[in-house]
Amino acid sequence: MTRVKICGVTNVADSLAACQAGADAVGLNFYARSPRAITVEKAVKIREQLPAGVEVFGVFVNASSAEIARMVREARLDAVQLHGDEETAVVARLSEVVPVFKALRVGPDFSAAELEKYPDAAGFLFDAADRAPGQYGGTGRLADWGVAQQAARGHRIILAGGLNAENVAAAIAQVRPYGVDVASGVEATPGTKDHELVREFIREARRADQELNMPTEKLRTR
Repeated sequence: MTRVKICGVTNVADSLAACQAGADAVGLNFYARSPRAITVEKAVKIREQLPAGVEVFGVFVNASSAEIARMVREARLDAVQLHGDEETAVVARLSEVVPVFKALRVGPDFSAAELEKYPDAAGFLFDAADRAPGQYGGTGRLADWGVAQQAARGHRIILAGGLNAENVAAAIAQVRPYGVDVASGVEATPGTKDHELVREFIREARRADQELNMPTEKLRTR
């Protein structure tokens, strides 16, 4: 089953709505320049309210290993997502403490050799290649699905970038990723989730999984 992560959650109500809709994980953004940034104090409050079984990812951009490790301890993060220009050594050090997913900007010219630079990563998040200066994720633009499809055959890939309820089923059908990640695609305003969009997104992701598991004969009738 494709794992669904609702990212950029900033409050308890939105995080609980995501969990009730069936999300497998939520993402808490600690990048100060993001409109979805939260403090560690807010992260702790959100973490305390989440049901067992829902993972919490911390999103960081070019933060120090020591700072990230402190956040992992204080907010009891289950995994971290590195969206900046972090070097291999940073990923290796943090991997001793927590699973690390390295975010990469993926366009048609993306080389699979980039993945081999991070042998200690638990997986990779594929985001859109184009972005404004200082913007790391949450752009609403699509990653290259063809490149992601190839990478997903041999790596744990979380597909992000421009996903919403209208295209997530098609993305899952083509890429067959380990997970899908959405932030701006389910928002009312930056940092505030639209709960109906969250439910619809997760419904469509689950529908895609069900269809992929159907016998070939039945799929041909649709």
